[in-house]
Amino acid sequence: MFGSSHKGASAYAKVGLETGVVASSPHKLIVMLFDGALVAVRAAGVHMKAGEIEKKGNAISKAIMIVENGLRASLDKEAGGSIAANLDALYDFIGRRLLMANLTNQPEILDEVHVLLADLKGAWEAIGDSAKPVAAAPPRPMGYDSLTPRTASFVSAG
Repeated sequence: MFGSSHKGASAYAKVGLETGVVASSPHKLIVMLFDGALVAVRAAGVHMKAGEIEKKGNAISKAIMIVENGLRASLDKEAGGSIAANLDALYDFIGRRLLMANLTNQPEILDEVHVLLADLKGAWEAIGDSAKPVAAAPPRPMGYDSLTPRTASFVSAG
């Protein structure tokens, strides 16, 4: 009985999360990445203290993936200049610290990473959506597009 309602609630939560992602601004997506990383780091600490090695490893791996493939990958090093370079170095440091926490089972390293991520999230939230995104040029059509309007050319029959 509880299994089916739990699955339904999980599916509902997943749809809510996916809808939130689709409807979010790029700024909000970064905040969501920080939230996910923070939750994963906290879960890793709980599993570490409980001696649940596999769950701890999975949670740390999730946090590393969010930092590396989400936060770090989203940096525009060309446009961001020294700020992006500094964040890149900080995200690299966070990833290495998470790996060290996993290898040595040191919860204090997880606490250190959590503080760093929470501070970064707070700074990101302080910026808010007030930052004006740079409008990108629309993509140029490649090849023939049957939906692109064409000018008609008529040949007179004479």
